[in-house]
Amino acid sequence: MQKYKYTAVNLKNQKIHGTFIAKDEKDLAAQLAKQSLYLVSSSVYSGNTPSAFFTLGTGKVKLSELTTFCRQFAIMLNTHIPLLECLDILKNQPFSSYFQKILDVIYDDVKSGLLLSEALDKHAKVFPEFFRSMTFVGEKSGKLDLVFNALAEYYERDSAQRAKLRAALAYPIMLLAMTVGIAILMLSFVIPKFKDALAGMDVPIEGMTKTVYDISDFVVEWWRLILAFGLILIALIVIFFKTEKGKYAKDVLLFKLPLLRTLEINSITSRFARGFSLLLSSGMDLAEAMEAAEVTITNRYMKRRYRLATDYVCHGMSLTNAFESVKIFPVMLIKMITIGERTNSLDDVLTRSCTFFDTQLESSFNSFSSKIQPIMIAIMGVVVGSMFIAIYSPMLSIMGTL
Repeated sequence: MQKYKYTAVNLKNQKIHGTFIAKDEKDLAAQLAKQSLYLVSSSVYSGNTPSAFFTLGTGKVKLSELTTFCRQFAIMLNTHIPLLECLDILKNQPFSSYFQKILDVIYDDVKSGLLLSEALDKHAKVFPEFFRSMTFVGEKSGKLDLVFNALAEYYERDSAQRAKLRAALAYPIMLLAMTVGIAILMLSFVIPKFKDALAGMDVPIEGMTKTVYDISDFVVEWWRLILAFGLILIALIVIFFKTEKGKYAKDVLLFKLPLLRTLEINSITSRFARGFSLLLSSGMDLAEAMEAAEVTITNRYMKRRYRLATDYVCHGMSLTNAFESVKIFPVMLIKMITIGERTNSLDDVLTRSCTFFDTQLESSFNSFSSKIQPIMIAIMGVVVGSMFIAIYSPMLSIMGTL
């Protein structure tokens, strides 16, 4: 027996799409005819994830589409529309063609008897692990509508945080690019012309001026080698950071560098508090919720430390003591957890404290921007100023002689 995906028409000449289990296409046509449906086309249904190659996508659902999907799904579930009908409506919404294909497959799988969480698990590379875990929790607890509503809020907040992080990094990156560009322009074109103009004059070239002239000569003579070396170095760095060791090293730097440490910790704490409270309020026990909430911790160094805390809790240690021992979360989160454990309302306390951690994250974004901008401007000033001093020192010397 094979599972077929078919297109048929009914007596009113309306097209019907669906799946059916039959021996072959002839048997499929006969089975559909009994339902007054006439087969137009059919293909063996695999249920595999559609390829993202021809859509020029990444093979993952965009965060904005996932947020919209969660919000619309939650609204329909809240109005008591049956799950299968919700999926039928959603797969016809104006999502990207790739996401629509995924929803078509999920709809057919759920229609054939799979749970929604089981259908989503078949597309593990498409949907985030946290999203799939929460769907399972929602089905298990019978609170799928509440879970999807909470997921929509979670992803909306996460999307806003990512946008703020990009905004905070945009200006420093632009300043760095300008500094490098100005330095290359001066070393390659401006300084050589000043050097040629001063070549016939009896002016001593020494100190900073000599150093800058030597650097300029080296850049002009060996620019091809420097360019090749730079490109190779960038390629090696990119390749290294794509390996597991490289990703871990990058995350260690993010956790330990002074300016980035607060930003990284507050970002992950805000995401963790929201996700962990969502898991607990959906009916998971503490150990299961900790394991599921691990996916909200994107820093690999922090994740490794977090796993130690999970092991400690599984062996009977309180959550407060476990987090105090691994030292990855701010003191305020640990205090909130202590209150939650004492009052037996951990999920409620964390839910109420999410706003505080969101505010802390906002403050860390502003603090990062206010600190990094003067540093980048100072670096730019030192680089450009040093070159101008090197250029104009001989001219000042000539003017002094005159």
